Amino acid sequence: MPTDSLTDQVLSALTLPEQITATPVLFIISGLPGTGKSFLARRLAERLPLIIINSDFVRKILTHQQPTYSAEESALVHQVGRAVLKRLLLTGYHVLYDATNLAEWHREKLYRLADETNAKLVIIRTIAPEEIVRTRLRERFEHPDPHDYSDADWSVHEKLKAELEPVRRSHLVVDTSQDLEPAIRKILRAAR
Repeated sequence: MPTDSLTDQVLSALTLPEQITATPVLFIISGLPGTGKSFLARRLAERLPLIIINSDFVRKILTHQQPTYSAEESALVHQVGRAVLKRLLLTGYHVLYDATNLAEWHREKLYRLADETNAKLVIIRTIAPEEIVRTRLRERFEHPDPHDYSDADWSVHEKLKAELEPVRRSHLVVDTSQDLEPAIRKILRAAR
């Protein structure tokens, strides 16, 4: 299936806000599973009209809920995710890419996307203490959240630690185990 039709498929599953802007912002959230990326994204969306593109949501649409998590599937998920981001940014929407985004080479593609679309770039790294991450990941399966598309558990978190690379650009670090309000205010200031 061509990327354009897959991009259309993901776009048709989104609810788009009415508000657009001449200066869109691309928010990139980076962090290991369980560090609160999606929760922070939803909290930001309560304060700023933005569209969250969650890589796990894209994966479930493309695989019809039967993900394999193969390298090829992941490459397609991120390729389509970037295509969706690009279309939305060019239309004038603020967008947030909610994915682990652990490797700098992967984030570089998103940095270039911001440059290509003249979008302001705000990079956020989420962290949380290990015991809180463990609890969150356990509760993900005990008390499923309809807004959580991830299948990652503690073993996935541990495996992905090896892929975690420093962010080489200016970014904000948010400990999601703390009060998020000061961090949200700081993120919103960075987006102005």
